[in-house]
Amino acid sequence: MKSVAVLGGLLLYFCSASAQDAVRPTYLDSSKPTEQRVADLIGRMTLEEKAQQLNHLNVGIPRLKVAAWGGWNQTLHGVWSKQPTTLFPAAIAMGATWDPSLVHTITGAMSDEARALYNIGADGPRSKHGLVFRSPVINISRDPRWGRIQEVFSEDPFLTGRMGVAYVQGLQGDDPHYLKVAATVKHFAVNNVETNRQRLSAEVDERNLMEYWLPHWKAAIMEGHAQSVMSSYNAINGAPDAINKHLLTDILRGQWKFDGFVTDDLGAVNLLVTAHHITEDPVVATAEAIKAGCDSDDVQYETNIPLAVQRGLLQTSDVDRALARVLRVGFRLGAFDPPSMNPYSKISADVIRSPEHLKLSLQTALESMTLLSNKNNFLPLKKENLKSVAVIGPAGDAAFETGNYYGTPARKVSPLQGLKEALGSDVKVEYEQGAGFVEAADASMISRAADLARRSDVAIVFLGTNLKVEAEGRDRRDLNLPGAQEQLLEAVYAANPKTVLVLMNAGPLAVTWANDHLPAILDAWYPGEAGGTAIAQVLLGDYNPGGHLPYTVYASLDGVPPQNEYDVSKGFTYLYFKGVPLYPFGHGLSYTQFKYSNLKLSQTKASATGEVQVAFDLQNSGSRAGSEVAQLYVHQAKSNVVQPIKSLRGFQRIVLEAGETKHVTITLPVSQLSYYDIATHRFIVAPGTFKVMIGSSSDDIRLRADLEIN
Repeated sequence: MKSVAVLGGLLLYFCSASAQDAVRPTYLDSSKPTEQRVADLIGRMTLEEKAQQLNHLNVGIPRLKVAAWGGWNQTLHGVWSKQPTTLFPAAIAMGATWDPSLVHTITGAMSDEARALYNIGADGPRSKHGLVFRSPVINISRDPRWGRIQEVFSEDPFLTGRMGVAYVQGLQGDDPHYLKVAATVKHFAVNNVETNRQRLSAEVDERNLMEYWLPHWKAAIMEGHAQSVMSSYNAINGAPDAINKHLLTDILRGQWKFDGFVTDDLGAVNLLVTAHHITEDPVVATAEAIKAGCDSDDVQYETNIPLAVQRGLLQTSDVDRALARVLRVGFRLGAFDPPSMNPYSKISADVIRSPEHLKLSLQTALESMTLLSNKNNFLPLKKENLKSVAVIGPAGDAAFETGNYYGTPARKVSPLQGLKEALGSDVKVEYEQGAGFVEAADASMISRAADLARRSDVAIVFLGTNLKVEAEGRDRRDLNLPGAQEQLLEAVYAANPKTVLVLMNAGPLAVTWANDHLPAILDAWYPGEAGGTAIAQVLLGDYNPGGHLPYTVYASLDGVPPQNEYDVSKGFTYLYFKGVPLYPFGHGLSYTQFKYSNLKLSQTKASATGEVQVAFDLQNSGSRAGSEVAQLYVHQAKSNVVQPIKSLRGFQRIVLEAGETKHVTITLPVSQLSYYDIATHRFIVAPGTFKVMIGSSSDDIRLRADLEIN
């Protein structure tokens, strides 16, 4: 009888388990295909719940056990949070490293911290941390006056593309089943002016759009597999990007097979009414955006989607299509599965500001340091010859800029602090501000700074910009040092010609006087929380700088077209600028020297398909270890259409010991020799001779070879 009872109990157990399995919703069954789970969940939601889920600050659906997984946050150069996270150098500094593998490591660290904050239910800047992050910014710095250059990687589509792919892949992780977080690439597209940005229309011809404004987006989507795209406020040729069907559907989904979701920049659908004046009815604006391919918005969607359906402006199928795109990303993030199934759910708060991440922030700052000039090898400074050092300038102390889209840093190692720590108590290191970033000259402040320089062995002047000069919503009018900084610099140099300028800026600065007079200039960008330590190590020779400029530094605005000219061939960037720059794209000096030799192509004649291996030797011919960024450029010798002066098509950052030689190979797909043909609306490779160039910058070409395309 006992055995019968046991058997009966087992049968009852298995029957009840089977019954539970039978009633378990498909969307909560991780064994089912994602598309089936998405469809099942959508089928259980009311129209109002669907609309709420398309609000980027959705609150979840408790009755369906749907958590508030989405939300949104920023991790441009560190996770924006109410608690301190690791602060890295600004994106433009990452661009100056020319090191995609480093960027991949950085974003892997940032997404670890982002996941940890989500796992512990920490507070973000607006709500609990979600898993969708509105980074990276992959717009390009076509115009040197643009206020958001700090947020981007380069003026060049190819360099931006390589950095963007590395950033996205590092952020989203490499698990075959789950995303660590979802990356949002922004702002799509042709977003490059802050003045009147919420209503302007960028007039762009088809060839410029496809050749300059979109290639890096294609790379981030098709190679990086970014899960989200943010449309920009501006219009293109009269069509606002939030309802630009050609951009959001035809190109993004049709040509590039994007399978994530599109969100608009904050409030952009409302701006269709208030700024672009497409309609006076916000319900119509919502319907047009959904149908064009914009899947997520703010409270406008939550409020207006049900009204649009009721009025027949939208079909339920339109709403379901947008919702499926959003939810699909949620399932990839594991938001509907038990945490035990997701390896990223195990990331603990111990990773936040871990020693490894702090070390990585310092490494990034070091790799980004770009030596612009160094007459007679003035740098590095010799510690043994220093008894007194003057630190001067508004960026020399804790007021130096760290960049936007980040919370409050736990620490900021200023240049003054970094130099004091590096030089020790035997060297007197004193500070005078001398001037503010933007304020008018104060004669007494400048006088005190000059006096300090006069009685010091060397003066190090820290000048540049902050968010009062260049930022979201704020373009610059010129390329000069702002405020009284130029006056301060000249006074300090007059007092002590042994003056080094350290620039701490985002966009290019036309420091022509400094270049003509000062013995050395170092660009330190917005260097993150360990900036002062990195600067000291470079100035004192403990680290050999290897950063290279990710944009052109113009001597002035002469020859630079106006901001509202979106045809790059009119003279923007190294691709088409015909003047003499102050510092060319790709420029960066070292404390050692590099010799290029033995250029060989795997084939000198090729068809329009396939690839060519470009090989050469790179030698560190100096007396100390260093890193060089070898750059590959191409140019078609004769063409029936306007072609760039030269175009970047490959690069490698290479570390070499003193005297060491490395054999370097860069792969050049022949498809990268193409141009966009407006007659056939596609990229073509025209037969002819192509110049293949290897150099240390766009103007410093060391090796050349011809490649014939049949």
